[in-house]
Amino acid sequence: MRRAPLVLALLLALAAPHAAMAQDRPPPPPPPGQAGPPPMPAPRPWSALSADEKDILAPLAHDWDTFPPQRQSKMLDKAQRWRGLPPERRAEIRERIERWQHMTPEERAEARRNRQKFQDLSPEQRQKLHDAFERFRNLPPAQRQALMDRWQSQSPEQRRDAVDHLGPNDALPPPPDDHRPPGHP
Repeated sequence: MRRAPLVLALLLALAAPHAAMAQDRPPPPPPPGQAGPPPMPAPRPWSALSADEKDILAPLAHDWDTFPPQRQSKMLDKAQRWRGLPPERRAEIRERIERWQHMTPEERAEARRNRQKFQDLSPEQRQKLHDAFERFRNLPPAQRQALMDRWQSQSPEQRRDAVDHLGPNDALPPPPDDHRPPGHP
């Protein structure tokens, strides 16, 4: 049952990419033939956004007017791409963004560390972790809840210790018999 920490660590690692979306990046290089940096976009107050833009950017409403113009511009570009996504994918991304925004700075830092741990894994280890997560997702709800309850009953130190000592073969739950390599029980 040491496997529950893996699931939560994976969930945090999966949330981390959406954190990067909410952070500023350096401006792109100027187009060929243009001298100097591109012109600075004008700030767009929340009240000046269209109803569609407000709907898409709703998770950022509270902080929108504090964002620098470049960040606003990037987020508006992402909103344009957002329109082309299927509704299920939109809901999934929105949920992750909202979850990130409600995290404490410590939880965000831990999510970043977990994401880095995931990135440091070999492609084979990442695939094993992904497969384990998929098996967890497909567990009966009662079994999944039991694993999550066990994780939540642990102290923060126990959770960190479990995640820090997780080996590459500590996947959850074991793969089905038809997916095990020959000669393995």
